[in-house]
Amino acid sequence: MTVASLAGRHALVTGGGTGIGAAIATALAKAGAAVTICGRRRQPLDDVVAGNPGIRAVAADVTDEAAMTKLHDRADADRQPIDIVVANAGMVESAPAHKTSLDLWNRTLAVNLTGAFLTVKPALARMQARGWGRVVFIASTAGLRGYPYVAPYVAAKHGLVGLMRALALETAAAGITVNAVCPGYTETPILTASVRRIAGTTGRSEAEARAALVAANPQGRLIQPSEVADAVLWLCGDAAAPITGQAISVSGGETW
Repeated sequence: MTVASLAGRHALVTGGGTGIGAAIATALAKAGAAVTICGRRRQPLDDVVAGNPGIRAVAADVTDEAAMTKLHDRADADRQPIDIVVANAGMVESAPAHKTSLDLWNRTLAVNLTGAFLTVKPALARMQARGWGRVVFIASTAGLRGYPYVAPYVAAKHGLVGLMRALALETAAAGITVNAVCPGYTETPILTASVRRIAGTTGRSEAEARAALVAANPQGRLIQPSEVADAVLWLCGDAAAPITGQAISVSGGETW
């Protein structure tokens, strides 16, 4: 893929202030796309924008339908409609299923599943009218297999893969592709927080908890955000035009 391959395209990346989202936004901007990132916290968004002149930031909550619709309407008003949607915003907290509160269940599904739907919904008819579009859901290996102590997250990510497959069939004849990228344990702030939780609940050191995650990967390593971004970048380009309805595991062989 050449640097100019996404020139003239406008991409929206949710959860774009840190980790995987920031890496994806940066990669898309380097490939020539105009990029809008959004998230609830303004400072991380501004930090990404500071080093990338092709990126602009909008503070928005993916669980707020009106806010997400407004974001798409604003892009149209600026004559820069959104051609690429990367629904990346997510959250995870751990607890045994029998100790999982309804509040935690609802919050997890709201951000990881409903928020992804609300992010993409306003773009679909617009993409169909223009005859081109790319939708990429950032799911997880938790959308392909089960993990203990994160039942709401696993349920949400499985739902996200199902949503992707439904939308792929709805839009396949309209020049739109819809796919999911499913990273394994990735070097992000979420992983750092997970390591702390594991250490706190098991009595192991953070180094030991981290080593256990690494050991669970067939390649014996953590995935890097840039590697996830590379997969997204490929899916957004013309070379991936026949790829739709796929859940692509970026996990070093952990899942397939």
